[in-house]
Amino acid sequence: MTSEQYASDLPALTLSTLDPDHSGDGFVRVRGARENNLRNVDVDVPRDAIVAFTGVSGSGKSSLAFGTIYAEAQRRYFESVAPYARRLIQQGHNPKVEQITGLPPAVALQQRRGTATARSTVGTVTTLSNSLRMLFSRAGSYPEGSGQLDSDAFSPNTAAGACPECHGLGVAHTVSESSLVPDPSLSIREGAIAAWPGAWQGKNLRDILAHLGYDIETPWRKLPKKDRDWILFTEEQPVVEVTPQRDRVAKPYKGRFWSARSYVLHTLADSKSSAMRDRVLRFMQTGPCPRCAGSGLRAEALAVTFAGKTIAELNALSMTELAEVIRPTTELTAAGTASRKQSSGEGNEVAVAITRDLLMRITVLLDLGLGYLALGRSTPTLSPGEMQRLRIATQLRSGLFGVIYVLDEPSAGLHPADAEPLLAVLDRLKSSGNSVFVVEHNMDLVSRADWLVDVGPRAGEGGGEVLYSGPVAGLAEVPESVTRPFLFPNGSDGTVDGGSVADFARGRGTRREPVGWLELRDISRHNLRKLDADFPLGVLTAVTGVSGSGKSTLVSQVLAGMVGTQLRPDADALGEPASEEHGTEAGNPAEALTGKFVSGLGLLDRLVKVDQKPIGRTPRSNLATYTGLFDAVRKEFAATDEARARGFDAGRFSFNVAGGRCETCQGEGFVAVELLFLPGSYGPCPECHGTRYKPETLEVSYRGKNIAEVLAMTVDSAAEFLADVPAAARSLKTLREVGLGYLKLGQPATELSGGEAQRIKLATELQRAQRGHTLYVLDEPTTGLHPSDVQLLMAQLHRLVDAGNTVIVVEHYMDVVAGADWVIDLGPAGGDAGGRIIAAGTPVEVARSAEAGRRRIWQRHCGANPEKTYK
Repeated sequence: MTSEQYASDLPALTLSTLDPDHSGDGFVRVRGARENNLRNVDVDVPRDAIVAFTGVSGSGKSSLAFGTIYAEAQRRYFESVAPYARRLIQQGHNPKVEQITGLPPAVALQQRRGTATARSTVGTVTTLSNSLRMLFSRAGSYPEGSGQLDSDAFSPNTAAGACPECHGLGVAHTVSESSLVPDPSLSIREGAIAAWPGAWQGKNLRDILAHLGYDIETPWRKLPKKDRDWILFTEEQPVVEVTPQRDRVAKPYKGRFWSARSYVLHTLADSKSSAMRDRVLRFMQTGPCPRCAGSGLRAEALAVTFAGKTIAELNALSMTELAEVIRPTTELTAAGTASRKQSSGEGNEVAVAITRDLLMRITVLLDLGLGYLALGRSTPTLSPGEMQRLRIATQLRSGLFGVIYVLDEPSAGLHPADAEPLLAVLDRLKSSGNSVFVVEHNMDLVSRADWLVDVGPRAGEGGGEVLYSGPVAGLAEVPESVTRPFLFPNGSDGTVDGGSVADFARGRGTRREPVGWLELRDISRHNLRKLDADFPLGVLTAVTGVSGSGKSTLVSQVLAGMVGTQLRPDADALGEPASEEHGTEAGNPAEALTGKFVSGLGLLDRLVKVDQKPIGRTPRSNLATYTGLFDAVRKEFAATDEARARGFDAGRFSFNVAGGRCETCQGEGFVAVELLFLPGSYGPCPECHGTRYKPETLEVSYRGKNIAEVLAMTVDSAAEFLADVPAAARSLKTLREVGLGYLKLGQPATELSGGEAQRIKLATELQRAQRGHTLYVLDEPTTGLHPSDVQLLMAQLHRLVDAGNTVIVVEHYMDVVAGADWVIDLGPAGGDAGGRIIAAGTPVEVARSAEAGRRRIWQRHCGANPEKTYK
């Protein structure tokens, strides 16, 4: 048979038969989606439109938008990349879906909950820093006789540009005489050098000093300065023979001397004991690097200017101010030719081209309401909403056409007053020929979408179905939708559980009265300048205001920091401590915090911060281990007759230690599968098949279930199964009360959203026995929560206050603000135009005093006449 005859006998294979394409009808068609909890979902979503994906937390909306649609678009893109190049790119997973047609390329803008570092700034995220560095390199004004610098010399993140003392961080960690010797009235023998170790080591260093001829009996302040400096700061380490006088039998030994500074730095660098490191950290002082004045740059880079300013000075300006500095250069009409022989290139064609590009990109950020940010602002200081808008601005400038933008809660962290600029940006993306898919809980934004996909009806195993896909108005006819009553509160079914959202958030007919006041004075931090703030105790307080107004600075940094310093709540903090590098904003050490308490601190016993940071960094950490209920479960298994007969203790049922766990996967339940040129993936462990345990461990059962089967239970199922195990039942009850009944006990921490992690922390706190008056601080607790989940959250916060505690939340969700006992409103704008308390009082008092724009927002959430909403 000839090749032509063979070919004629084959079916006519075309692209349309291999992958039926419906691109011409304007829809992305998904068939058979089974990612996570999706139940074989079929859905059609229009292109060239703004599409909102809604549903309760855990319903499967993100699994559809990100885990299926975006993941498939990404997979197809990687298929077009050369096999060798694929190895260099971090690739996603292959989604569980039968078919998707009409799917263009996609770009994802997700909420990044990982911890940013101090080296990441507004300028690096937006890449504006690259252009600014190029401007100084090619068009800056150089000192006479100096050579031109490459752009890397203007970056604190490169070896060529970083200050050699602080390595580009702009922050120096040093010791001083006052930090090492807090009480100079003491002698060395009496312990004047507090930074030295205690017990035998400290005595050893004092004996060595005495042997070297130094006076250890005279008060420190009376010693000669030359002696004090040598004892504290010398790099010398003399070794001498010492005969101790304190032993009954004097035995000479060779002792090595360490100065106080050398001991502190050595302990920080080399000690394996966290307790010892924490101890010596108290003697370190943190502030702007004295060599680079906090800029992180070398002196030669700081000698170059543009428009009379160094690059460090331009990085410190707000983008509104930066735009005005470079604007005159963009308007030059007679620009000269660039030449390396020129000492200044500010008037050449390169300067004009770079500044015009910079101004265009900055204008996008100004349109998004971010003009108050500076390029040098470190990203750990930014709210999720600010980070999201920065990434959106970067995509707007890219000028892409015909792609799908998949956004994860673009309104997160935004005050309602900031929503309009965001909507304008989404419209611009659409009008530029793109599709915009948003996973969103903000009903104001959802109502403005062209199309709505509602996933539910509940979370976890109770969700995973598309309840509705169509124009927004059509959801009003879907009674099983949990989103429906929140999107149409004035419709035929405008009540939720007996009242409106605001009524439920309020949770009571009358407001509580404060039992005292926490008064702070002369607060200075970031844009807060000599601010006085009073926080009522024994009530629920909402701190609100536009993005960048100073809310998080006031509450999460100043208030929590000052209270924490006094109460030492380390054991009670539910957030993770910041590391030295990425924690610099939470505290930007280069900017000192000033302020003082006037009254109220004595009424508090504990401080608890509940944040949205992950409850663990690896899959080994999960809901059961974090809350402590797994300890109770393991004890129940260890108490069974079968376990006692085999000699199994509670440790045998842990997947984190050797013994009962599967050693092939080290108790993780899965193994990594490397496919070289294809995306790597995870698969169930071939030995334990995903159970995490050895077969012998799984042979022990408790009420007919082995330990792996218990971990696979949802919180709802486990609550019934473990009802008579008090320690476990208490944890499960609080988890259900915060709306997490759909989560599995063994669900890895890495699979939890920020909102889920925060509610797990809150549930963990709720199950503890009350110990005195506790101050709870929460920063935007409703981020990532559906309005129905907000109701559950608020019920628990009210429960904490009713138990005699104080709750302070930084919040933009106006229904929560309207339901608080007290409101503090910061503003009137962001950045330097903010930082002031413009109103404080009950919600009705703040609503009355609001300017016209904000008053409309209050009326929308509290009714046309706010006074009728409150008693």
